[in-house]
Parts: sequence; C-alpha cells; structure tokens
Amino acid sequence: MERKTWQELKNIYQLTLPMLRRTGILFITVMFIRMTAGAQIATDTLHLTLDSAESLFLHQNLSLLAQKYNVDAQKALIMQAKLWPNPNFSLANGPLWHVTVPVDATFVQNNSVSAALSQLILLAGKRNKQIKLAEANAKLSEYQFFDLLRTLKYTLRTDFFNIYFLLRSEMVYNEEISSLRKVVTAFAEQQGRGYISELEVVRIKAQLYSLQSEYNDLVNQVNDLQSELKLVLQVQPTSFVDPVAIPADLNGLDPSRFSMSTLVDSAYRNRTDLQIAQANSDINKLNYNYQKALAVPDLTLSVSYDQQGSYVNNFQAVGASIDLPVLNRNQGNIKSAKAMIDYSAASEKSTKATVEGNVFRSLQKAYDNDKVYRNIDPAFYRDFDRLLHEVLANYEKRNISLLNFLDFYDSYKQNILQANSIQFNRVSAFEDLNYYTGTNFFN
Repeated sequence: MERKTWQELKNIYQLTLPMLRRTGILFITVMFIRMTAGAQIATDTLHLTLDSAESLFLHQNLSLLAQKYNVDAQKALIMQAKLWPNPNFSLANGPLWHVTVPVDATFVQNNSVSAALSQLILLAGKRNKQIKLAEANAKLSEYQFFDLLRTLKYTLRTDFFNIYFLLRSEMVYNEEISSLRKVVTAFAEQQGRGYISELEVVRIKAQLYSLQSEYNDLVNQVNDLQSELKLVLQVQPTSFVDPVAIPADLNGLDPSRFSMSTLVDSAYRNRTDLQIAQANSDINKLNYNYQKALAVPDLTLSVSYDQQGSYVNNFQAVGASIDLPVLNRNQGNIKSAKAMIDYSAASEKSTKATVEGNVFRSLQKAYDNDKVYRNIDPAFYRDFDRLLHEVLANYEKRNISLLNFLDFYDSYKQNILQANSIQFNRVSAFEDLNYYTGTNFFN
C-alpha cells in the first residue's frame, strides 16, 4: 500500500480537530521511538480505511469461516431428517451341518432357505417433527453466525477508532519528549558553568522521565489493541495497522438523524441475540412436541418366507410388531422439554427487556458526547499549539520560569489527550448504537 506523506496525516488531523502542527521529522520520530521503546517491531504497515478493514475481516476471519461451516452442517441435517428409515432384509440358509436321519424320518437332508423383509413405520408425525426441528436448528445456526459477525464487527470498529485517536495522542508525547530532550541536552552542555541550577536540571529530567513512562503505557495500550485488531483481521502479527479515518465523516455524525422509535424498531427486527432467544424458544417448543411423539411406539411391518423350516413347506406370512408403552413412555424427556420451554421463554423476555434500555442509553451517550465535542472551540487548541513553541523558546531565553514552563507543557498535554478522548468517546457511542440496533445507522 502506498505510504501517506506527513502532510496528508497533518491535513487529516487538522480537519478532525485543528490543534497540533506537526512536521515530517516528528512522524519519523514517532515511529522510531515506538520501535525502540520495547514495542513489537512491525515489518509491514497496513494503512487501512474502515471500509477496507471490514472487507479484509469478512474475507479472512477464521471464526466467521468456522461458524459458516457450522451453518452448512446444520442445513445438511435437514436433508438427513427427510430421509425415510431403511427397510430391513434378512436371509438364512441352513442347517450349517448336515445331520443323517433314518430313511423313513419325516425330515429330509437337503438345505432350507428362509427370508424376511421388514419396514419401520414412524407414527405420530415423528418424521415431520424431526424435519421442523432440523430446520429450526439450521435457522439458529444462521442467527449465531450473524451474531458473531455483529460482535466481531463491533470489536473491529471500536478498536479501529481507539487506535486512531491513541496514535494522535502519541504525537503529543513525542513532541514534548523531543522538546524536553533538547532542553536537557542544552542544560548538560552548560552544567557546571553556573548558568543553570542543578535543581532545575533535575526537575526537567524528572518531567522527561515521567513523560517517557506515560508514553510507554500508551504504547502498550496501542499494542494490546493492535493485537486484538490483527486477530480479527487475520493479518500477520508483525504487521502494524495504521487506521485511516475520514474526519469529514466523523464530524458529520449526528444523533438526531434517527428517532428513538426508529432505533428501537430496528433493534427488535435485527438484534441477533434477540433472534437467537426467539429461535431457542421455537426449538424447545418443537422439541417438546417431538418428545411427546416419541412416547408413541413405532410400527414395524414385515413379510417372511420359509422353505422348509415351518410346519409346512414354502411357508409365507405377513406380520406387524409394535412396542408396548408400559414401562417407558418417555416421561423424563417430556418433562425436561416442557421445563426448557419455560426457561427459553424467560430468557427471551429478559433479552427483550434489555433492548429498549440498551438503545436509550447508547442514544443518550451519543447526545452527551456529541454536545461536548461540538462545544470545543478549535481556536483554543490552535492557540495552544502556537504558544507551545513560543513557551519553549522563551524558557530557553530565560524569559519565563521553570514552573510556568512545565505547567504549560502539562496543560497542553492534558488538553490534547482529553480532546482525543472526547472524540473517541463520541465515535464509540455511535458504534454502540449500531451494535445495539443491529443496523449500521452511523458510518
């Protein structure tokens, strides 16, 4: 994939929230420090948009592939349930050892052949009930497939945006670390000449080490998310996924586009966990009917022929057999199936009860986080960005005190990190809405 220039990265970030002015050198520094700060060295960088990441996920995720095979396996059981029982054929030829008898005996010394053909007849509609049960299980496996898809897609999208904004925060740390290293180097050259106090040098170094420690924690957080995202995408562990978001699309997200009733209706229609609960209720009802049918014994019809083994030669007969439902009437399985109906009904009600609550809370969060985001004044961060370099230059000229210098740097870092957190929380709230409604309302 073609590597983005630093100017493209800069434009993307300034459209999201114009707060940081970076340089190409800073981007190189970010990647260098990431690889030398104990992070896993990436041999390949994948620049992925959200659409390309989702396409890669759909084609390569092994969990989805495994669940797809399960769907195919359940559909094959429908075909199996439609098959009739095989007829049974038996043939006998005897006796095995010839026995010599007196000449005037009624038995002869030649062999006798016997044959029988029987067919099991399923009663009480067992075959149709088996077919319906197999079809319901196949439908359940499809719902489970789409529920896995919904969950993994939610993980992919939230990790994608989380990494995107955390990488923006990394730039803040690298700029401050780079600036403080420059100050420390300058102080080291002047140490012992009486221009700089030892206390000031130690204080600057302490601030630098603190930033490096925080940066390392941030790198570990990014790497953990990278590991999860790469597992979902099924890409090489040595790859580094660089999320490419479109700021105009993110800025255009609006929680008022859809009413609460629209979102709830979509959730009732498309929530796969609710569909799974409903499918389990249907399966348990079908299983109860099937278990009741199993209490009715099946009928076996047969025809037989015996050449010389009966009281007359060439004996022919038809017959029927059936179990007597005296001891085992499938009572335990029937009782268990009935209890499972109540269990699945309670589970379905519980799932339904959470739908409106989930949608309402996620919509509320979307409104709250969007309001906070809209209230941010872009000029505030532009001023911060402009003053950052002026403060450093004035401190090097000894025009401001160490306390004011460190206080401004800390305020700058905290505000930029908070801005990135606000943006991620806002996007995450919209992703929650997509997840809880089962529909991609917001992309």
